[in-house]
Amino acid sequence: GTTSALNQVAYGWGLYNLKPGDRILLTLMEHHANIVPWQLVSRHTGAELVYVPHTGDYALDLDALSGLLDERVKVVGVTAMSNVLGTINPIRQIADAAHEVGALMVVDGAQAVPHMAVDVKALDADFLAFSGHKMLGPTGIGVLYGKAELLEAMEPAEGGGEMISDVQLASSTWAAVPHKFEAGTPPIAEAIGLGAAVEYLETIGMEAVRQHEVEITGYALEQLGAIEDLTIYGPSDLAIRGGAVSFTLADIHPHDLATILDQRGIAIRAGHHCARPLARSLNAPATARASFYVYNVPADIDALVDGLQEAREIFGVA
Repeated sequence: GTTSALNQVAYGWGLYNLKPGDRILLTLMEHHANIVPWQLVSRHTGAELVYVPHTGDYALDLDALSGLLDERVKVVGVTAMSNVLGTINPIRQIADAAHEVGALMVVDGAQAVPHMAVDVKALDADFLAFSGHKMLGPTGIGVLYGKAELLEAMEPAEGGGEMISDVQLASSTWAAVPHKFEAGTPPIAEAIGLGAAVEYLETIGMEAVRQHEVEITGYALEQLGAIEDLTIYGPSDLAIRGGAVSFTLADIHPHDLATILDQRGIAIRAGHHCARPLARSLNAPATARASFYVYNVPADIDALVDGLQEAREIFGVA
């Protein structure tokens, strides 16, 4: 999925193009999949990792980003939508700034692509990755978009059958893109499933998907915001936020909230959501997260709120 795709970029491009003195610019909003591969590559190349913070209202600090961008930065990695905060980042604006200093723009599109219309050319992304399982498809498959000239110049991160043009005893030559990045037997059933998911979402229309999410998220923010002692992490402006809504309730541990809700047939996630640097910056080691999609209706929000009120009673929150 997205993790494999971002590793392909880090190892296939970063390992061969970064050197001591170079910088890799990431943000504190990144999922571990857009942090750890670059950490590993930095160990081998000597490139330095630097991070863009967020503001108090959960937006990316663009002034800080501008101050960090200079000729030392060779790659900028940014999530299009935070999987914790729901923040939708201004990817085209960041890409333009990155390209001005000669840096590549790598976009984690795992949260954005399933929830809104995404045009990679309009964003001017050099690379963009997303997963099947976040868009009604199967697990274990994803997509890596890259500009043709970059993909052709990249080295494969994995070797094996089907990705070669020829194999000699001492060396090999690669098949054309995309085959040189697809070593071994492909996930055939998963590819068929992802194709079906794409067709289904195209039938609905991504503009309709986004509009539904804006409406259901707005209702969720309104109802959750009325619960005493509940803190929501993420922008209140629906124009710049998606349907991932993270929160805490008084001093009840998010894992306890998730267990109580699970017993009532309500599925949420609890923890750091594979974004520990962000969690630390929020001073919230764990949060509960409700994530909304095309199948959610207002009654689901009502059930969530009722479950949270029950949790207050169980833990004796006044």
